[in-house]
Amino acid sequence: MKLYVGNLSFETNENDLQTAFASYGKVASVAIIRDKFSSDSRGFAFVEMDNNEEAMAAISGLAGTEVGGRVLTVNEARPRDDSQQRGGRYGGGGRRS
Repeated sequence: MKLYVGNLSFETNENDLQTAFASYGKVASVAIIRDKFSSDSRGFAFVEMDNNEEAMAAISGLAGTEVGGRVLTVNEARPRDDSQQRGGRYGGGGRRS
């Protein structure tokens, strides 16, 4: 199950999240989302756990707790819909003459 983790401190790293979530079960992956130009954290991450029961326990146990001085938002990640894909609703385009 893929989990969304929001309101991260910009100093929080993958190891911090790995440690926090590992106390609830096996963590398959941790990905802090970063700005593609500066590589700075964007303040949210995705954590993947193999076992759904462990993932639900992590949601219950970590949502609303403080990590790095910030209160976490933790819930099941939702798939992106088409309007959130790159290019937005109308897509890109060059200059028109």
